[in-house]
Amino acid sequence: MHRKDFIRSGTLTALALATTPATRALAGKANPAAPKPRLAIIGTGLRGQGHLGLLLRRDDVDLVAICDIDDHMLASAKSAITKSGKKMPQVYTGSPYAWQDLFKQQQLDGVLIATPWDWHKPMVIGALEAGVKYVATEVILGITLQDHWDVVKAAEKHDAHVMMLENVCYRRDVMAVLNMVQQGLFGELIHLQGGYQHNLRGIKFNNGQPDGGIGCEFGEKAFSEARWRTEHSVHRNGDLYPTHGIGPLAHYININRGNVFTSLVSFSSKSRGLHDYVVKHCGEEHPSAKTRFKLGDVVTTSINCANGETILLQHDTNLPRPYSLGFRVQGTNGLWMDVANGIYVEGKSKDDQWDEAKVWLDKYDHPLWKRWSSDAEGAGHGGMDFFVVHAFIESIKRKTPTPMDVYDAAAWSAITPLSEQSIELGNAPVAFPDFTSGQWMYRKSDFALTDEY
Repeated sequence: MHRKDFIRSGTLTALALATTPATRALAGKANPAAPKPRLAIIGTGLRGQGHLGLLLRRDDVDLVAICDIDDHMLASAKSAITKSGKKMPQVYTGSPYAWQDLFKQQQLDGVLIATPWDWHKPMVIGALEAGVKYVATEVILGITLQDHWDVVKAAEKHDAHVMMLENVCYRRDVMAVLNMVQQGLFGELIHLQGGYQHNLRGIKFNNGQPDGGIGCEFGEKAFSEARWRTEHSVHRNGDLYPTHGIGPLAHYININRGNVFTSLVSFSSKSRGLHDYVVKHCGEEHPSAKTRFKLGDVVTTSINCANGETILLQHDTNLPRPYSLGFRVQGTNGLWMDVANGIYVEGKSKDDQWDEAKVWLDKYDHPLWKRWSSDAEGAGHGGMDFFVVHAFIESIKRKTPTPMDVYDAAAWSAITPLSEQSIELGNAPVAFPDFTSGQWMYRKSDFALTDEY
């Protein structure tokens, strides 16, 4: 039977929806008389402190615990809490496994995880096993493909909600384009592009001090992300950070909700950028100059989708360049390209000429941004951090599924181990697992269909 004919079967659709995790109730309302959600933050580094700041701005949550093993970062977090006038939460520290004590001792409604990548899977599953029903994690979800399956199965087992805090899905221009896509301005979508094109050399190396000055240290002698993130560039070769690019694109073409990734193939360039950076700033005799970095400077991944769209992703973090996520959304009626800062819609734009994107983006500004832009002022990454945390909290308050769920987190994040596998196999295509176990054919897209969250 043709897939579209299969989806049209009302009986089968009803049966499937009865056996899959609940679709988000768009009409769900928070109960103002209900107790404030009890929340915890694990990881109070620079990213975790961003989330902390957003929680401290809210009066509808109760931050009961924070956890970290870095005294400097904990002191900074505690200082921010004191300045806010809020009650100091219980602090868990002293051991890499202090988070386990947190789960044993606290009754939580939700937890936000902002720790190094290797810890995401065990912490998410630890939260679920402790009875936490809402878990938000920074990208990425896991290291191996099995990690992703383990988290999906744990969320299903405990009937809980796992949301990846992919903030770019809420970027203002990204959401305006989503509004345009949903209204059919670009016609049927054919091809999409995105990626993580960001000079991270200053993140992967530093002088080992909290001031973050230029240096060539990584590992134990370094500060913040250089302590752990650079090691992935030493030992791994693949698209190590795909979700900023793929998250918005997945929403545009309804991945896991009527569409699904089917296969991918990845290519990696040679690795020169990180070595050259160390030599340029610290000389050939610096210990970091002796390191052989496995990560190619530019990793390119092509993805096929069940409905016939193609996606091109690029991971480019080791070379000098301006920041760009390289979005391209192209359909039968036109396209948006953020690098060109342009939009073209056939029949509305001048023949073969770009319109300035701002004209269209202002006209189709998403209702979420129209409603909440003042609340988002001052929030990280141009305000989009507010929206992703707000969505998580509102889901807890309304007792509804999160707008981005565990299947989204797994599909977006699994691009990393799959790309590693493809490159290791000599750029061979690899099949994309279906984390929904076939339910993508029945699930309906509901992301950002209201102005509430």
